[in-house]
Amino acid sequence: MQGNSTDSHLACLLDELLLGGENEVVELKHAKADFPTDKVGQYFSALANQANLLGLEQAWLVFGIDDKSRTVVGTGYRIGTDRLQHTKMQMAQGTEPSITFKGIYEYQHPQGRVVFFKIPPAPRGLPIAWKGHYYARAGENLTPMGIDKLDEIRGQSFSEDWTAQIVHGASTRDLDEQALSRARQAFQMKYAQRFSESEVAQWDASVFLNRARITVDGQITRAAMLLLGRSEASWQLSPHPAELTWNLRGQERAYEHFYPPFLISTSNLYQRIRNIQIRLLPRNQLLPIEISKYEEKIVMEALHNCIAHQDYNRNSRIIVTEHLDCLTFENQGGFFEDAPEDYIEGTKVPSQYRNPFLAQAMTALNMIDTMGLGIHDIHTRQAKRYSPLPDYDLSQPEAVRTTIYGTVADSAYAHLLMQNKGIPLSDIILLDRVQKRLSVPKAEASRLRLQGMIKGRNPNLRLSLEPIIAETKNLKNESRNENMPDLDRILLEHLRNVEECSRAEINSILIPHFSEGVSDDKKSLYINNLLTRLQRYKAIKSNGRTRAARWSLAENEENESA
Repeated sequence: MQGNSTDSHLACLLDELLLGGENEVVELKHAKADFPTDKVGQYFSALANQANLLGLEQAWLVFGIDDKSRTVVGTGYRIGTDRLQHTKMQMAQGTEPSITFKGIYEYQHPQGRVVFFKIPPAPRGLPIAWKGHYYARAGENLTPMGIDKLDEIRGQSFSEDWTAQIVHGASTRDLDEQALSRARQAFQMKYAQRFSESEVAQWDASVFLNRARITVDGQITRAAMLLLGRSEASWQLSPHPAELTWNLRGQERAYEHFYPPFLISTSNLYQRIRNIQIRLLPRNQLLPIEISKYEEKIVMEALHNCIAHQDYNRNSRIIVTEHLDCLTFENQGGFFEDAPEDYIEGTKVPSQYRNPFLAQAMTALNMIDTMGLGIHDIHTRQAKRYSPLPDYDLSQPEAVRTTIYGTVADSAYAHLLMQNKGIPLSDIILLDRVQKRLSVPKAEASRLRLQGMIKGRNPNLRLSLEPIIAETKNLKNESRNENMPDLDRILLEHLRNVEECSRAEINSILIPHFSEGVSDDKKSLYINNLLTRLQRYKAIKSNGRTRAARWSLAENEENESA
């Protein structure tokens, strides 16, 4: 099952939906063996739009139900978690703006398998289309979305979204030709499967801008002026400054202001940053690795996020400050939904945006995505560059400051990432906290210490390049067996499968992994030290103190494995 709902919750939900039957926000389908993805997308569009219009938090598409009798009949739709998960990606690819299910849940009812699709409401001001077409509900029927409903949803944006407002008196003559050309290219690349390059080239400016949702019925919006407007025409946004500032700090000081069109000026700002090449030398290697101080995609992602989330009503500019070892990005307006750390793993999708019209336009021009993946992407890319992860300063209630690091803070951190390519992002985040002298949860610190990645005690943890088992180094040298497995891991895995075991059982499990050149005394001494160390780290515990003692996992290790 995907999501957090338990079987009891799903049983109650099923009873509730069957009792109410189909309506504007509930669709019941048999989906006996399969169901067309396009049809799922159409229902997604319709149900999301209706949930928005009715002010509801979700709508439901349910497979495995006979909608006439309202009884469970079971469904064979995409059996397997991976296949169901792929449906979420297909919805994100086909919807505009890009959103997907809030959750997919499987429930094994006595009469057959039931699949629940939890659909979010369309964001305020942004009706959801499936492959360019808008859908709605007329009672329990799927229909094309009428102009009245489209206008009702779009009207939500106009009343509250600064970027959706019409710039009266402005026309396509106030837009930059180079920016328009680049916008066409970006739009065609994003929607290459839907529109051919020649087709997009044939549209006149008004048709293109409407298709890209940058204008409204041919009228120039503030979003259009920000992204594509000529610099000399930006006075029409007054008194709200449409301005980006690059500020150099250090022994040398300099600054430069950049104005619309932001689609082009963001690249110009990036060119002002002093982006030298950095050499990193992996341990025990002769050839260095060369990386740029800042990766362009990371810088542009951070800058575009500032533009998309800026509170333009606060009459302030976006500031990029270049320090000796880092860049800071400052935009006005508090972090709009939840906290940055909620987006690091790339699983959270924001349900709303400060500037939904601008976010939609930037998505169409491939500047951002609306799935909340920007922060995840920045973290992943920084980790691949062996660089410290970004920091987010939310200490000011109406501002966000993001720091992107351009130098190695702790060489041990970089070497750990070089030597261990498979470290999960969640562990890299912990190692980054250690190098920044920040706290790490006790259980996580114990786990990283057992893996040999950190040493010391809270709050004085530090990164380590020592082998996982310190004594193993000498033992391997003596036995000349560099491939001897991690005995800590072998023992812990065994204890996870049994309640407890004796020292004799432990010997029988571990001794076969020693090479023939190691004496029996050294094997026994090594296992003694291993047990002592794991017990000191509270990974295992013993009942008794002699050779009759019984060994088992400690409580914290049991919880972690569970």
